[in-house]
Amino acid sequence: MIDRLLFDATVLVTALLFGGMLLFSAGFAAFLFKVLPSSEARFLIRQAFPRFYLFVIGTAALASLFSWWVDGQSALILGAIAISTIPTRQLLVPAINAATDSSQKRRFNRLHSLSVLITLSHIVAAGAVISRLANL
Repeated sequence: MIDRLLFDATVLVTALLFGGMLLFSAGFAAFLFKVLPSSEARFLIRQAFPRFYLFVIGTAALASLFSWWVDGQSALILGAIAISTIPTRQLLVPAINAATDSSQKRRFNRLHSLSVLITLSHIVAAGAVISRLANL
């Protein structure tokens, strides 16, 4: 009974992580820049992304904890997502904001591209865990 509950919790929390990351990065951020003036969209993005990364850290850590008893490899992947999101939130986001504030477009583009790559790799990794769990 406990094994089934842990498996179900792992699947649900990992699916929440995957869906949340996909919706936020591909939907919400793009939507803001389509419907709001640039200055307002930038302001909201600056407010939202640190919270988004807290969501990723917390959800991935919880999914990792649940999956520890279900599948060790999934636990490691989810733990890696949680841990690698910390420097993204704490170092990369402030650097992106500083590049924007100082009109360093080239630096902004490099840093932003890195953040997109990190988020895409997290989405792919979470999807791989879901796929892995589906085959257990």
